[in-house]
Amino acid sequence: MNSLEQAEDLKAFERRLTEYVSCLQPATGRWRMILIVVSVCTATGAWNWLIDPDTQKVSFFSSLWNHPFFTISCVTLIGLFFAGIHKRVVAPSILSETTRSLLNHLLQYCSSLPDSTSRI
Repeated sequence: MNSLEQAEDLKAFERRLTEYVSCLQPATGRWRMILIVVSVCTATGAWNWLIDPDTQKVSFFSSLWNHPFFTISCVTLIGLFFAGIHKRVVAPSILSETTRSLLNHLLQYCSSLPDSTSRI
């Protein structure tokens, strides 16, 4: 394979990778928005739960029962993390970093080959 064919293969690979990452962006944006909204709701509910003077006077479960907004927000946030929202939010950067690492290893391997025609 000559260097022109290798360059074309690399360009095609880069175009395909860029296309795939750009297809992930809308879904990633939606997951980020969901995570932000649920996090803000949980923080707001936690603030209201903590400043309530009755929270110190009743049992833990009674205080949670008295603050359903915080309880539902917190359960939803925990459920989202168990469902893997943290992976969905950072999926494009994980893909880019993994690809960059693999290509660096490939470049190091190809550079160490004695035959100059097999280099990228």
